[in-house]
Formats: sequence, C-alpha cells, structure tokens
Amino acid sequence: MAEADWEDVTVIGHRAKANQLRSKQAVNSAMRSGSGSIETSKKFTAGTNKQIVGTKNTAKLDRETEELHHDHVSLDVAKLIQQGRQAKTMTQKDLAQRINEKQQVINEYESGRAIPNNQVMGKLERALGMKLRGKDKGKPLGGK
Repeated sequence: MAEADWEDVTVIGHRAKANQLRSKQAVNSAMRSGSGSIETSKKFTAGTNKQIVGTKNTAKLDRETEELHHDHVSLDVAKLIQQGRQAKTMTQKDLAQRINEKQQVINEYESGRAIPNNQVMGKLERALGMKLRGKDKGKPLGGK
C-alpha cells in the first residue's frame, strides 16, 4: 500500500472497449472517408426475449403434403343441440347464459361451425339433459 500513488487508478471488472461506431451517421462517414475496414453485422433476435428459433421445422413443414384442418361439430350433434334447446323453450341467449358462454358459441355449435370442446359439450349435455357425445347421442343423460 505504501508504494501506491494517489494518481494511479485501478479499475477491476471493466474492459476497455474497441473504437466502435454505432450510429448510422458515423458508419456512413467512415465509409465515405475510406479509413480502414468497416464491419457491420445485424444481430438476429436483438432486443427480443426469444430463446427458441422458430425456423427449425421449416423444411419439415415444406415437405408436408397433407391438408391440415380442424374437425367441426357434426351436423347431427348440431341438430340435437337445437332440438334439445327448443324442447326446453330456451333461446340461444338463455342457453348461453345457463352454461356461462357467449351466444355466439351456441350459434356456432348449432350451425356446425364450432370446433368441439369437451368442456362446452359437457355443459351443453347437463343443460339440455341429453347426451351429445359417444354412441348414445340424443338419449337422456341420466337414463339408459
């Protein structure tokens, strides 16, 4: 400690940075002047929080020839929902309120455009009192 001067500064943990030009204006002026070699690189996912690259399966998807689509509610189930609702003299809005869904969901199920969801189907079965899934479609829920 006795040999250390007050003017000497020791910095721990900091690296000296190379002379880097970061602004577009500085890079352009360096290119015009031709002073030395200029290396520019763009970082691929700079500023994002992504850790997984989304292009891993691109070739696999390109080779895929099968038409991919979602299954919709069959028309016989759609008719059963509509008939069960009308038998209980409910509107689509009443049924939707009873099962805690939107009226649009009931409309899509009755028209056959909905993608079947087991939770919604279970709610509809309980509200209408009839089976909508399996081989016993249209039969009362509790009875055999």
